[in-house]
Amino acid sequence: MNCPKCRHELHVQSEICPHCGIVFEKYLKYHPEPMDRQDVQSAIVRLDEEDEANPLTQVLFQDTQQTTVGYFPGRLVIFAGLILWSWQLIGASIESNAVANSFLHQVNLPFHEAGHIIFRPFGAFITSLGGTLGQLLMPSICTGALLLKTRDPFGASVALWWVGENFLDIAPYMNDARAGQLPLLGGNFGHSAPYGFHD
Repeated sequence: MNCPKCRHELHVQSEICPHCGIVFEKYLKYHPEPMDRQDVQSAIVRLDEEDEANPLTQVLFQDTQQTTVGYFPGRLVIFAGLILWSWQLIGASIESNAVANSFLHQVNLPFHEAGHIIFRPFGAFITSLGGTLGQLLMPSICTGALLLKTRDPFGASVALWWVGENFLDIAPYMNDARAGQLPLLGGNFGHSAPYGFHD
C-alpha cells in the first residue's frame, strides 16, 4: 500500500504514515477520491497477511507476554543495574581481573570447562579453544532461545549482554597467554603447567 498523500510505500500496518505523518482515517474523511475506505481496509488486511507470512516480523514484534503494573519498572531496574555493572567492568583494567571477582565468573567457569570436554573429539587445538567456545556458546544459545522460543526480546538482550560480559571474562586469560602468571583451576600456573594444559 502507498500513502495517498506522499506515495510512500508502507510495509507494515499503520494508522499513520511514518513518512509524512498523515492519519489515514482523517485523510479519507476530507479526501475520499484518491482511495476509498474499502481500499484502505483491504490494504491493511493484506499487510496483516504479509506480517503473518514473515517469521522475522512475528519473532521481533509479536507480543506474547502478559504485562503487569511492575513489568516495565522491573525491566528498568534490571537495565539500570546492567548499565552500572557494565560501567564498573569496562572501567577496570585487564590486570585487575575485576570480572573474576564477580559472581558471574563462577557461572561462566562450568561452561568453560564443559567446552573443553564437548570439543575434545575435534583434536587438541579445538579442545583448547573449546573452553572459550563453550563459554560463549551457552549465553548465545540462551539469547536465541529467549528470542525465538519465548519471544522475549528484553530477556534476549540481557542474555546478549551476558555474551559481551564473557568477552571481558576471557580477556585477562588472553592477556596472560604468554606469561602464564594467572592461577589455573587446580592450583597450577600456566608457566609451570605441562604443555597444552593452559588454554
